[in-house]
Amino acid sequence: MVKECLEGKEQAWHLLVNNFSRRIFNLAYQFCGCYEEAEDLTQEIFMKIYTSLPKYDSSKNLTAWILTVAKNHLIDSYRKTKKEKSQREDFWQHLQAGIEPGPEAEMITAQTRELIWKGLGQLPPEIRLAIILKEIHGKSYEEVAEIMNIPVGTAKSRINRGKIQLARLLNQEVSQR
Repeated sequence: MVKECLEGKEQAWHLLVNNFSRRIFNLAYQFCGCYEEAEDLTQEIFMKIYTSLPKYDSSKNLTAWILTVAKNHLIDSYRKTKKEKSQREDFWQHLQAGIEPGPEAEMITAQTRELIWKGLGQLPPEIRLAIILKEIHGKSYEEVAEIMNIPVGTAKSRINRGKIQLARLLNQEVSQR
């Protein structure tokens, strides 16, 4: 079946997907506990399997290999999500620095978030995307560059320009209030 997949036979790939989709979905669902996320993870895993097929050693058990690819992807996804969540929390905490906890802090935080999103909306799309990827999604400069299909230096420049423009926009907004 793998050999036929590698030869580009679509029917072999459909057979492989049909044979393993339920098992991989169940594994993903047990891992994350969310139906929609499990569906997304299942698709990502099959993409990973498809791109990794040339590396498959035919002397090994196909089921074990597929489940290993799935397990590794789930672990990587969990680590990435955990890191991104931590970085988003750090970003928002940085914005709240010096604010005493309590109802006033919650109101200030909500207002700050609203201002930031309003400011982001005023940035040029390519700068807005770079800022969102780096500061909110926690991507590295290299990842931002890859996602946006630009050189790393351009990504750094856009992010820096975006931060400066965003700071100006936020200062104008605050001074108008």
